[in-house]
Amino acid sequence: MTHTGFSGSSGTVMVILALLACIALIATPTSAATKYLGGAPSFSATVSGVNEFIPGEDTMISILVKNSGTFDLKQLNRGSIQPEDMPTTAKFVTIGLSSDSDAVIVKTDPQMVGDLAGNGDTITVKFNVKISSNVTAGEYQVPLSIGYKYPRVEDQGAADVFEFTYNQAKQTLPLTIRIKPQAKIDVIETVPEQLNAGSQGWLNVKIRNIGPENGEKAAVKLLRNGNSPIIPEDSTQFIGSFPSGSMIDCRFKVTVLEDAVNQSYPVDIAITYTNREGQIVTSSTETVGVPVNGKTAFTVTSPAPEVPQGAAMTIEVRYQNDGGVTVYNTEARIESHDPVTIKDNNAFLGDLGPGEAAVARYEIQADAAADTKMYTFDSKIRFRDAFGNSQMSDTVPVQIEIVPANLGTSAGVIALGGGFIVVIVLCAALLVYRKKKESR
Repeated sequence: MTHTGFSGSSGTVMVILALLACIALIATPTSAATKYLGGAPSFSATVSGVNEFIPGEDTMISILVKNSGTFDLKQLNRGSIQPEDMPTTAKFVTIGLSSDSDAVIVKTDPQMVGDLAGNGDTITVKFNVKISSNVTAGEYQVPLSIGYKYPRVEDQGAADVFEFTYNQAKQTLPLTIRIKPQAKIDVIETVPEQLNAGSQGWLNVKIRNIGPENGEKAAVKLLRNGNSPIIPEDSTQFIGSFPSGSMIDCRFKVTVLEDAVNQSYPVDIAITYTNREGQIVTSSTETVGVPVNGKTAFTVTSPAPEVPQGAAMTIEVRYQNDGGVTVYNTEARIESHDPVTIKDNNAFLGDLGPGEAAVARYEIQADAAADTKMYTFDSKIRFRDAFGNSQMSDTVPVQIEIVPANLGTSAGVIALGGGFIVVIVLCAALLVYRKKKESR
């Protein structure tokens, strides 16, 4: 028995399914992709945040970079591979800020920021800059350079091959920043008074406003510069109105550390004021040198006194002020040591100006057995500075020479008296002897 009906219907179904599959393949390509036929990155840049700066300022400029690239044309159902990079994508982007003048000094190197897609994608970059202290108020342009690569539009050579090639591009965008007017100081002179190491004194300062801005409610500030030994005691002086072109005098009390020597040391001067917009502004700092005298020194200018062995006497020591300022109520003190005893070791010298000298008198006693040679004794000078502060000098050496006993000493007088007595006794004995001899 033969079953022919089932076989015929099954074959017909298989043929119909095969025909439908072929029609589907012809109508819709496998893994069809969209292809973009035009477009490229397009950049713009603006300063983000503060766009006004003052002369002498160290600051940071934030810049917003935007890629506004859009597609010109796209083709649907083209090829079988979707491109990984769009024509508007900027690849390997490097952004750098530069300056065409000394008004703005850029301290940050160009920055690599990676990829930046189109259609409004943004990125913010920051650059450290120094605004010149000599720049005038106004608008300045600083060029922003953007280097990048972007994909070319290429045909797909085969269903499973897509060639990636890129264009190299660079774009420069002008950025505008504004420099605000500011009061600017010019230090005309600094005149020190009584500036000695280890003491206090005055610093007289004359400054002029050479900037275009008038300063209201202004105050002059004297600031310590780093580790400078000049330390302001009164650091701020209110001066009120400080118009452009005007000049003022200020006086500051300062302290000078003990380790200062004879040379100039830096101080910083600035002004704080209210500008035309009602804002409190601090000007750029001016650094100036101030001459300072080292610690007041004294020397002995008199010759070394000679003291015989065993003698008690008063010696004179002449002290000279080698410093650059006047010292007041000076007192000298000397320390005794063997073989000399100093009974009265303090002496009042009074006020001594630079280069002036005074004599100190000391009561001393030399040991009779002292070696005959030069001895050095330590002495110091205590004094008051112009502000009444008590100061002590460094050690001032005093030399005293011990000489052999002589007739000028008490021991010599005693020896001389004894010699006279012996001579008189001998003479008397000789006379008696002669008289007795003549009487015979």
